Amino acid sequence: MGKKFRFGLQYFSPESPAEWRETAQKAEDAGYSTFFLADHYIGPGEALEAANHPIQTVAAIPAMMAAADATSSIMIGCKVICVDYHHPTVLAKELATIDFLSEGRLEVGFGAGWVASEYEAMGLNMDKASIRIRRMAETVELCKEFFRGADLNHEGDYVYAKNFSAVPVSPQENGPKIMIGGGAQKILTTAGNLADIVSLNFNNSDGKIGSVGIGSSTAEKTREKIGWIKDGAGSRFDQIELELPAYFTTVTNEAASVREGMAANFGFSVEDFSEYPHALIGSVSEICETLERRREEYGISYISVNQRHLEEFAPVVAALSGN
Repeated sequence: MGKKFRFGLQYFSPESPAEWRETAQKAEDAGYSTFFLADHYIGPGEALEAANHPIQTVAAIPAMMAAADATSSIMIGCKVICVDYHHPTVLAKELATIDFLSEGRLEVGFGAGWVASEYEAMGLNMDKASIRIRRMAETVELCKEFFRGADLNHEGDYVYAKNFSAVPVSPQENGPKIMIGGGAQKILTTAGNLADIVSLNFNNSDGKIGSVGIGSSTAEKTREKIGWIKDGAGSRFDQIELELPAYFTTVTNEAASVREGMAANFGFSVEDFSEYPHALIGSVSEICETLERRREEYGISYISVNQRHLEEFAPVVAALSGN
């Protein structure tokens, strides 16, 4: 059967503090395992338009703590933190604090950054991918040590933390689960080596959301990505949880017509789009069958949907969570 199903809800832009708290509570009540943010900072304007990315109105770190404070059992996460936007030791301390104050409900994701126009808009240098990925790996290694309360003696190429002990220590026995997300070979191989959870995403190496990224995540290319994770993981691959965001989700009894329209919009044949891993289209029972089949085929057991699907997708969560 594979690993048990879990479901995450990702939320970018609350219109009020009350809505933020209420949505986190609704996700918890509906049985979602994790409430996610992303890690973006720019508001409306040319830079955001160039990225073709939805706006995120709140910063990840304080919003994660606010969601934790509004709930009691759901895991709180970020899918994913761009390490280039944060000082490594400060980030480790902030994450450890969220984990401590939430009594062990942190599940944290890391990424190497990809939104070129956001880097430019914030005045940050966007190094080549190999450097960004190495910096991310060193940050993950530091955070793992920090969560254990280690005496830090970390002196890497990009991360430095020496001559002090890390506090607070994680309330979780082995520290928070570490997710690493991406869609290209180097990042997924690194994720296989370091992560507890690997998020299979588009390959957005062109620095924006668009046809290149969408085309990088067909069924065939998803199998290739899982092969890269295996290359990095070696004998520990069976311990890794595979997560995938269902970007194109529609709960409907008119699946054929919806699928046909989406396939045409994205330039796929209907047959290929029917097997597109990031699409879940159909009735509740049809989506459940699709997820069970894909778990068998790919080993993917962790699915995330956007906040706008919270209620319509809740029956799927109720039917499959923990199974």
